[in-house]
Amino acid sequence: MNVAWYMARRLYGEKGSVRRASRSAIAIATAGVALGIAVMVIAVSVVLGFKREVQDKVTGIGSHVQILNYQSLYTAEYQPLAVGPNIMRAIRRMPEVDHAQRFCQKMGMLKTEDGFQGVAFRGIDEDYDLAFLRSCLTDGEIDTPFSKSKQSGRLMLSKTIADQLHLSVGDKVYAYFFDERLRARRFTVSAIYATHISEYDSRLVFCDYRTVHQLLGYEDNQSSGAEVVVHSMDELPAVSSRISELLAGRQDPYGAYFTAPTIRETFPHIFAWLDLLDLNVVVILLLMVAVAGFTTISGLLIIILERTQFIGIMKALGATNSSLRHLFLYWAVFIVGRGMLIGNVLGLVLCWLQNQFHLVRLDAATYYVNFVPVLVEWPWVVVVNIATFIIAVFALLLPSLVVSNIHPARSIRFE
Repeated sequence: MNVAWYMARRLYGEKGSVRRASRSAIAIATAGVALGIAVMVIAVSVVLGFKREVQDKVTGIGSHVQILNYQSLYTAEYQPLAVGPNIMRAIRRMPEVDHAQRFCQKMGMLKTEDGFQGVAFRGIDEDYDLAFLRSCLTDGEIDTPFSKSKQSGRLMLSKTIADQLHLSVGDKVYAYFFDERLRARRFTVSAIYATHISEYDSRLVFCDYRTVHQLLGYEDNQSSGAEVVVHSMDELPAVSSRISELLAGRQDPYGAYFTAPTIRETFPHIFAWLDLLDLNVVVILLLMVAVAGFTTISGLLIIILERTQFIGIMKALGATNSSLRHLFLYWAVFIVGRGMLIGNVLGLVLCWLQNQFHLVRLDAATYYVNFVPVLVEWPWVVVVNIATFIIAVFALLLPSLVVSNIHPARSIRFE
């Protein structure tokens, strides 16, 4: 039987004989650990949720990888590219790829009686994955897919553009395209979306693939490029490398070279900002571990000083310094364990409340989302708890050494 463990459990559980200072020290130490764990769980969950939400929005329209004409990297508009069926099949067969689709895009202008707005018309067809756009709809609906073979005259635009031009679902709007000659098309607003990503909401509208393809004057096998969506951002480097190998040195039938920029290369400022959040979380974790450690160390020192007479008696009865250090370390472990339990419950409950009711709101124009997103990933929660427990126990080794300096003869008379 582990005598130190047994005595620590009995001492921790006693109520009436515990002095006021000890009770306060234990309460403060427990609260410090609980607060630290709760803040750490919330901080990690918020950053994970925030990164997932922003990444999903950026890749929802921009995709993870774009296959483009190399010249498109240096021009204001996309240049034509013939992405053959063999290339599309090879990409779709990659196990990490969730979806691959072609698109056409052309710059133009929307004009109403109230004003005008330069926008990019993106032509999409039946193969385009509309799941993300449907999740962002604020008005109207996408009841049928956009067409590759015919023109329906439907137009889906962002709430930002709709508000600027005072448009709503069902309204007619004229679009103008400037090439060698002025061309006009009339559209009917069928849906309005809002991603809160200004790079999209301020300039991108969606219509039939056929409409944009004709305006561009491309050949049947040409488009502005293709988009590749992978299962998760973790798989992006591997997929990007394999697509680059597939396209290396290739030319389409018209002599255009292929390139495949990733979403990180397209929006480096957004992902640099998201990566910076990781540093902020590290700082928060270190501060909270320090708070939990200092409060527990202070509490243990107070408990040892108040138990000086008890330590002297135990030494007089033959207890060794090692066994007494273990006794107080076990006692401190009980405090840390209880604080961690309370902190986990508190942190997870607050995360659940935020996830369900969106209690804390944000300015979507600044943060890309209108509430604080939360994502609880249990492996991260376990890592935070294990790391905190190990650091706290090692930090407690130093104050436990005070036991070795207590002399039995003097401590028995200690009051």
